[in-house]
This record gives sequence, structure tokens and C-alpha cells, in this order.
Amino acid sequence: MTVQALTQYFTQYGAIFVFLIVLLEYMNLPGFPAGVIMPLAGIWAARGEISFQLVLALSVAAGLTGSWILYFLGRLGGEAFLRFYIRKFPKHKELIEKNVDTLRRKGAIGVFIAKLVPMVRTLISIPAGMISMEFGRYTVSSALGVFVWNLVFVGAGYFLGDTVWSLFA
Repeated sequence: MTVQALTQYFTQYGAIFVFLIVLLEYMNLPGFPAGVIMPLAGIWAARGEISFQLVLALSVAAGLTGSWILYFLGRLGGEAFLRFYIRKFPKHKELIEKNVDTLRRKGAIGVFIAKLVPMVRTLISIPAGMISMEFGRYTVSSALGVFVWNLVFVGAGYFLGDTVWSLFA
């Protein structure tokens, strides 16, 4: 998919496109990578098509919603879901076990830090639910991590947009 095609989606679907793509990414589902979408949304904001604050708020809301879905999958499905997931993605087993141990030791701080690490940031929600981390603490630490991560990507698009855009246009 080209930058021009993505721009067309922004024009056609607007803010809903940003929310949906970021939601899918935070649920660890295939789609457009949010690492591409968020900077493009930042460029879109820099050009005055949408406010920076709205793009950031939408991306955080989508990230938190996706994180909550995985948290509750982990909490409700627990061990059965983990066994299914590991059968589907056996390479993730060691990473998940490491995350579960870290969560037990670090709690909410572990969730915040994990939200800043590629790949781990989407998967951390499942073990957080599995260990029944207190939902309020999970939400706050997750929201802060999602905010920082998304701020970097949307902000990069906003502040470096014209430079980056000229590379792809």
C-alpha cells in the first residue's frame, strides 16, 4: 500500500480510519501497521486536516480499547487462551512466560514499560489479565504507556511530516 493510498483512506474515512487501524494494531491483529498510520495521522494534523489533540486522543482511545479487549481475553480465557495462543505462535511462549514473571514482580510499572517495547506492548495485556492484575491499575499504567508510544509516533509525523512526506510522495 502506498502513502497516496493511505492518504486517500484518511480523506475518505477520516478519524474513524485512525481509530480502527490503531485498534486492530493494539489487538495484535493484521491490518495497516499503526507505526505507519500514526505518523501519517500526525502529518494530516500538521496540514490542518484534523487537530493534533484529536488524533492523539483517538489513537490513545483505540490503543486502550484494544488493550482492554486483550486484558479481558486473558482474564476470562486465562490458561486455555494461553495454550491456544502458544500452539498458534510457539515462538511467543518464552516471551509470554517472561512477561508473566515480570508482571508478577513489577505489576503496573511492568505494564507501563512493556507498552514502550515493540511487540511486547500489544501482548502484555493478555498475561496482565491472566494474573488478574487489578483493572484500575492496569488501565492507568496501560493508558500512560499507550500515550507515550503514540505521542512519539503521531508527534514524529506532525513535526517531521513534510520531510518524511517528501521521501514517499
